[in-house]
Amino acid sequence: MTAGYSLCDVDLFAPGSEWLRLRPEADAAGLGCILRDGAAVVGFRLFATEDIPPEGLGRDDLLVPAAREASAYARLRTRLSAGIAPTPPRISVAICTKDRPDWLDRLLSSLTLQRRVHGFEILVVDNNSENPEVRRVAEAADTVYVREAKTGLDFARNTAMRRASGDIVAFLDDDTTVEPEWFDNLARTWAENPDAGCVTGLVLPMSLDSPAKVLFEKGGGFRRAMVPRRFAKAQWRNQLYPCGAGEFGAGANMSLNRSLVMDLGGFDDALDTGRPLPGGGDLDIFYRVLRAGRTLVYDPGVVVRHDHRADLAVLRHQYYTWGLGFFAFLAKSKRTDPTNKPALSAMRRWWWSHMPYRFLRSIIGRDPLPPSMIAAEIWGGLKGGLGEYERSQKRTAQIRERTA
Repeated sequence: MTAGYSLCDVDLFAPGSEWLRLRPEADAAGLGCILRDGAAVVGFRLFATEDIPPEGLGRDDLLVPAAREASAYARLRTRLSAGIAPTPPRISVAICTKDRPDWLDRLLSSLTLQRRVHGFEILVVDNNSENPEVRRVAEAADTVYVREAKTGLDFARNTAMRRASGDIVAFLDDDTTVEPEWFDNLARTWAENPDAGCVTGLVLPMSLDSPAKVLFEKGGGFRRAMVPRRFAKAQWRNQLYPCGAGEFGAGANMSLNRSLVMDLGGFDDALDTGRPLPGGGDLDIFYRVLRAGRTLVYDPGVVVRHDHRADLAVLRHQYYTWGLGFFAFLAKSKRTDPTNKPALSAMRRWWWSHMPYRFLRSIIGRDPLPPSMIAAEIWGGLKGGLGEYERSQKRTAQIRERTA
């Protein structure tokens, strides 16, 4: 693959959609299609150029059964909620950022119209940036600017939790932008699920203009189901639940009940600490919310776009950090949640049987990811299981001492 893919949004149910003929741009290696029914996202498809017929992709090529199901669900939900306006809780939006003023400005711009309508609070937590432009961008957008001197994402998240005025804190990564209906759908989901401790949403690509971005989406990306799901503390006949916390959503688009998280002790600042351990914090908080007996809701109507890694080496490092963060999370959970050790141990055994199997399938071309990406995640898992959480605890203790 020498080029990225074109990316398009297509409404499969709009008048005239039966005459669709979609083709990638001339220099693209394929086409990515975000499938919609009006504003609702109902699917996502990738097509290499050689798999696209000369006349282009038609509606029948795109409208798979899963997209029909998602469309029917979205329409039913709209009808059932018509005329009912439950009062949502107060929501604060938190953006934790470090030395990326251009990305921060892009995200704040995508929030402008929704904020003008709803008037929600936006906190920008500057995680010890060296670039003074971060503060200038935040203040120009009339946000609540807070500086957190302790470098580490979960340090910044905890600062947001302490400083937010809302009952709910919605976290957005600074490399995302929000869809026009993001806040409306987020508020509706919280209003419809007052028992929830956490709500996550759909994360779609912002672009597919490099081979690395296409490869990440071929491997599943951050995407989850296209219909809402509610997760409870236990799941019948699933011995690994809720240890495979990745199925619940992504930290790039998550919102949490503030008082619940504070009662749980906040985010674990030994996870998501930056480059030594840049992951595990979202897995950990999802797991702890569920183990506390609160519901986690995934709603694909709460949509953000994510600017994926454009370089293959950087993407490979991301897969490494996924393995590293996951096993640091498992090690921490076995220590702090001893009553669930059997499920955590079973999760560990499953992972070590599943990932080598994926690696072998990748060698013979039966997995969407190449062997190098899977090997990176395996290497991260190996290192994460050999004391990375304990090493991270020592590093975070040193950070606290230096910034005391």
